[in-house]
Amino acid sequence: MIQATIELEKALQLRREGALLVDVRTPAEFAEATIPGAINVPIFSNEERVEVGTLYKQRGKGRARKFGIELVAPKIPALLEQVEEVRRGHRGPVIVFCWRGGMRSLAMTSFMNLAGIHARQLIGGHKAFRTLVCSYFEKQQWPPIYVLRGLTGVGKTQVLHRLAEQGFPVIDLEGLANHRGSAFGALGLEPQPGQKRFEALLWDRLQQLESSAYLVTEGESLHIGRLLVPKRFHQAMQEQTSLWLKASLNFRTRIILEDYPAIDRLREQFEQPICALKERLGNKVIKQLLDLLHAGEWEELVYELMVHYYDPLYMHTLPEKRIEIELEPFDAGVKRVARSLAELAEQEILPSP
Repeated sequence: MIQATIELEKALQLRREGALLVDVRTPAEFAEATIPGAINVPIFSNEERVEVGTLYKQRGKGRARKFGIELVAPKIPALLEQVEEVRRGHRGPVIVFCWRGGMRSLAMTSFMNLAGIHARQLIGGHKAFRTLVCSYFEKQQWPPIYVLRGLTGVGKTQVLHRLAEQGFPVIDLEGLANHRGSAFGALGLEPQPGQKRFEALLWDRLQQLESSAYLVTEGESLHIGRLLVPKRFHQAMQEQTSLWLKASLNFRTRIILEDYPAIDRLREQFEQPICALKERLGNKVIKQLLDLLHAGEWEELVYELMVHYYDPLYMHTLPEKRIEIELEPFDAGVKRVARSLAELAEQEILPSP
């Protein structure tokens, strides 16, 4: 075996400079979590890894390794070709990792170097990266985080996206979590990532913005769907002056209807979240909401949900330290938000009198 290794810190530096990272763990392991930007070139399938693990327990390390070689040997040309196809446009060595920097990544690194592909095995594997992410959220100090808040449908996410287009240092937590952050937030979307993958994506975005004087995000509870925002980061979101966005109920209804495309296709998926509100709203209101749903009266349904549920629920989130910003008309409202952010950032930089 050709031994060529690399430490995590150096690997992440090369990643920023355009190096390709290759995760050789199974598709299931990769789906749970990986280093952001890595591609999956699995040496074993999910089922094969179970077979090798079972053989290791029953027959020992030597027999398991031999069986692993028998499984991998016919795949080597295809594995190398997969890497070759992807590495065009990348710079530096290919960085290969498995769970702990063990036999899987060692084997793949050796195959690649023998084939003339400059490759390095990541010492400590994904486990080392996961340790780094956990430590980051336990110890890191972030710059001021200014949070867009407001009642449901006011357009916080749309404002956030517009600010991102203009180059503001935006953290889109709902985008990273693949969830709209409400009782109906998963409708029409692909499944959420796992907790570890979500934390890695958030870490990655924060790394991209590490030189920013401040950060901008929108108000979220500690949970976004089934995912948990790292607690210290969430606490940091509560410390600065908030930007409270305001808009009429009609405006907010339009925003919500725009946010749920092909809404008739999702009709059946709305029933369970509506019924889950029974304890708070009572049978009479739930029946009214379901009747509107079944009749396809989407505008009135959204209107009633906000009047009976969302507005009473979220009015308590009105922060004491806030700047209130009228968002209508939308383009002018975004300019007012941008201006307020600039003023807050300037106050942070200037010394107190």
